[in-house]
Amino acid sequence: MFFERFSDEAREVVVAAQEQARTRCAPRIGPEHLLLGILGRPGTPGEELLADAGVDVAAVVSALHATDPARDDEALAALGIDLDAVRRAAEDAFGPGALDRVRRGRRAGHIPFEKSSKKVLELSLREAVRLGDRFIGTEHVLLGLLHPDTAASQVLDRYGVTLYGTRRAVGRRRPRRAG
Repeated sequence: MFFERFSDEAREVVVAAQEQARTRCAPRIGPEHLLLGILGRPGTPGEELLADAGVDVAAVVSALHATDPARDDEALAALGIDLDAVRRAAEDAFGPGALDRVRRGRRAGHIPFEKSSKKVLELSLREAVRLGDRFIGTEHVLLGLLHPDTAASQVLDRYGVTLYGTRRAVGRRRPRRAG
């Protein structure tokens, strides 16, 4: 991609997003992982904008957890599907720890981006260019997250964090350029 244009902090957000996806055993890095990456970088412009908007990190994590496909086990249990029985059957057929081997294998190495996450990163570049910035910072990643209709943008919308309001906040935080 174009990660050479990312600030160190924005690169750290992307790395943190990959770790969030690994932790959640997600097959791809989603916009929600990028949001968690921003929230996990205190003192960066993106995180400060969210804090200034009153975004509660714990509440966002909880809200994103509610949309997490990893919670499918709870839904299956509600339908009467016993995951322990499924695990035992898999281990009988493929050996002890068969499902754990798959999970570990999926968690190792490169995790690709969802199409929507690629779009967020592309929009981050556009936001940086629109502002006349040479590098993509965490604030630009945040602005990119506010474009698409994703779980991350929906959660932020509940806090009143909008694209246009955040653009104004970014503008207010910028140093004035001499004319």
